Amino acid sequence: MVKVVSPVSQREVEGSQMDFDSVAEPWASYKLSDGTTLKVRTIVTAVLRLEGEYDAAGNPIYTVSSQTVVQVNAPKSLRGVPTIPGGAGAPTVARRGGPEVR
Repeated sequence: MVKVVSPVSQREVEGSQMDFDSVAEPWASYKLSDGTTLKVRTIVTAVLRLEGEYDAAGNPIYTVSSQTVVQVNAPKSLRGVPTIPGGAGAPTVARRGGPEVR
């Protein structure tokens, strides 16, 4: 159990970590007016049930931690020189230090 602040009551309450299995994690696709296709996917990384907290229907309240993955497929006419050398699909190289500060 961990202590968390309830988004409903604003009280500090106990949160029980819940085990879960992913049943489906589909991509949502969006066609933008400039011809770009965005594919977005949310991946749940953790779920907590808030002890003693219930919604208007009496259901327990859960908090969810997640990561969002975005894939972009832009028309060739919109593509430019990669801001990050190597571009998509290039091998990842470990870097030291943080962003350059000016």
